[in-house]
Amino acid sequence: MIDLRPFEQLHNSKAGDWLDARFHFSFSNYFDPERMNWGRLRVWNDDRIGPRSGFPPHPHENMEIITYVRGGKLTHKDNMGNVGVTSAGNVQVMSAGSGVVHAEYNAEDEDEYNFQIWIESDQRGGDSYWELREFPKDDRAGQWVVLASGDPEADDALPIRCDARVLGATVRAGDTLSYTPSQSTRHQYLVPSQGRIRVNGVEAKQRDGLAITQEDQITIEALEDSELVMVDSL
Repeated sequence: MIDLRPFEQLHNSKAGDWLDARFHFSFSNYFDPERMNWGRLRVWNDDRIGPRSGFPPHPHENMEIITYVRGGKLTHKDNMGNVGVTSAGNVQVMSAGSGVVHAEYNAEDEDEYNFQIWIESDQRGGDSYWELREFPKDDRAGQWVVLASGDPEADDALPIRCDARVLGATVRAGDTLSYTPSQSTRHQYLVPSQGRIRVNGVEAKQRDGLAITQEDQITIEALEDSELVMVDSL
């Protein structure tokens, strides 16, 4: 089963000139009982943050929060003393645990673009942590790279506390890329950050969402040079 969720039909939330967001799932003041989650995936927001602005300090708990920066730079600060800047194509993870207060803002003079992804934690409480890692796009050419994972054996991935994986890939126009879920009952949510693709016969353009389950094999045809981000969870 593949449910296409076109970008232009996603809920659009704006806050002055500094934030322009599209919500793939119910979030904040947007509620749709048909889009509460996809497996353990709870939030996928497509954000544009204007220059010299951002989210002031605010709390979270019991959530794995993954930020994939699509363009520009995002600065992070938290009450654990962490400070870092995530650049385009790279990823940060914040495991909120029993509670963390953080701020995310664009300190630059140009817009910042990101996917903010929340996955429900498998365990409640525990220490919070934050980590940033670079993932060169050349390493993702024509193949999946695990960006974040709850598998302790995924040494090169950022750690999260849930049975889920966040993956990235780039695919040249005319090429194909496959993914085989470990169980057909798992849930995949795939978004082309760039480009246009066809997934098991379903065509999607840049920033559309594809909610996938019950597919034994996922075959992605790149109709244009494409950059892909996907969550695989229970």
